[in-house]
Amino acid sequence: FKDLGLLIVDEEQKFGVNVKDKLKTIGNNIDTLTLTATPIPRTLQFSLMAARDLSVITTPPPNRYPIESHVIGFNEETIRDAISYEIQRNGQVFFINNRIENIKEIAGMIQRLVPDARVGIGHGQMDGKKLEELMLAFMNGEFDVLVATTIIESGLDVPNANTIFINNANNFGLSDLHQMRGRVGRSNKKAFCYFITPPYSVMTEDARKRIHALEQFSELGSGFNIAMKDLEIRGAGDLLGGEQSGFINEIGFETYQKIMNEAIEELKENEFKDLYYQDETEDKEFVKDIQIDSDFELLFPDEYINNISERLNLYNELSLIKDEDALADYESKLIDRFGPLPKPAVALLNSIRIKWIASKMGIEKLVMKQGKMIGYFISDQKSDFYQSNRFTKLLEFVQRNADICRIKEKQTPNGLRLLLTFENVKSVRKALEVIRMLES
Repeated sequence: FKDLGLLIVDEEQKFGVNVKDKLKTIGNNIDTLTLTATPIPRTLQFSLMAARDLSVITTPPPNRYPIESHVIGFNEETIRDAISYEIQRNGQVFFINNRIENIKEIAGMIQRLVPDARVGIGHGQMDGKKLEELMLAFMNGEFDVLVATTIIESGLDVPNANTIFINNANNFGLSDLHQMRGRVGRSNKKAFCYFITPPYSVMTEDARKRIHALEQFSELGSGFNIAMKDLEIRGAGDLLGGEQSGFINEIGFETYQKIMNEAIEELKENEFKDLYYQDETEDKEFVKDIQIDSDFELLFPDEYINNISERLNLYNELSLIKDEDALADYESKLIDRFGPLPKPAVALLNSIRIKWIASKMGIEKLVMKQGKMIGYFISDQKSDFYQSNRFTKLLEFVQRNADICRIKEKQTPNGLRLLLTFENVKSVRKALEVIRMLES
């Protein structure tokens, strides 16, 4: 291509990592747009961590109805009734059976159950021309029921087909099931999808989760919710490797995410500094992880939230909050669920605000004890922080306010450290007021 500027990848979930990477080598600085009803876990994770932009189209075409989904056992009576109902309203039926060995048996069973039905068979081992003729015949209404493998998963638009059976649905992935379900309901008629599965007791845990997710998310435009569930079930895979799903069992997902974010920030600040040039804005964080050592109570008391796992989940959620709007929403939810915040909980939320400011001020550790607040600045003397306008302004602040704070060097087990000390800090609220003065 002489001047390729845009690459569009449709049905992105069908491509492997190597294929997509090869496409990107066609040229430099190509904008890439990927289209998919159900993003693979790795692609979705890239978007959630802001490595890629994400747009979601949730508005369906006019006059479309949600597909009514049912999980059933292999029951001949149910199959007969559903096919008969569809034929009576002049509709057509897909029956997905992904085993070619017994596909003729399934077609024979349907013919036996519904003698008047015109049944066709299609699979990938058929001659290409015959398969094409079969599909066109089904689209033209020459068959009532098409028994096929997953070759019908994408690219086939039959508005008159409004019932689909998926045999052994527990053996398919979430994306495949959602794509196949999408073969029906493409007109203004009510559509039905039947997932045929063995009893729940003999299915794997992941299979049960997949089937439950499809039952739960059957509304129009629910592909994104299904993809999120797929990410939860399968994991995000190797974000810089070849696996498009999977968990990081050794270190835990959130630790992995933290390492990834730090690596991305480091690349932005060093190798790709020109592309991601960032003025010394007031929002730049010089420290990513701040330790607070305090003799104040910073917690959710047992009597406020008595369920241990619930408390742990809330602590975890709180640790991921990065701005005031999200923290305000979090606080509102707490009050709505558990009532007014006790003092230790208020102090905990304020400690998060203190951390945000401290990270911009180059403070790695904060000690709030015995009426004092001591900030330990970045231990790396070569840090950009010490050449920044922020540090210069901070020194000027200390000179102007020598009555409430002082700055000095101190020898610590980790080497020589610069310390900022505030006197008369007897509450977390006071600590927040004081540290906010550094921002002004």
